[in-house]
Amino acid sequence: RRRGSEEKASERMTERYNIHSQLEHLQMKYIGTGHPDVTRYEWVVNHHRDSAASYIGHHHMLLMFGVAENESTARMRYKLLQQMVAPCGKEPRGAEDEEEDE
Repeated sequence: RRRGSEEKASERMTERYNIHSQLEHLQMKYIGTGHPDVTRYEWVVNHHRDSAASYIGHHHMLLMFGVAENESTARMRYKLLQQMVAPCGKEPRGAEDEEEDE
């Protein structure tokens, strides 16, 4: 019985390592997935930009937003594109200081 439990533990460790290496690979390949050093502000900016890009790419979402705001789809597309420039405003000053402290 011990042998079986030791094998299971070994399998779990191998599986954990594989998942971790896959996550690292995805984080290196795609910008929006983040990495251990990403700040909260950068993560939120990526999230907002990804959302806006998705809304622009799906016409039915533009229609829904247009109806909700009583605007044309072209105007909604323009607003979303403008939002992508700085979706969360300027970067807070404290974010840079926090990185230096760590």
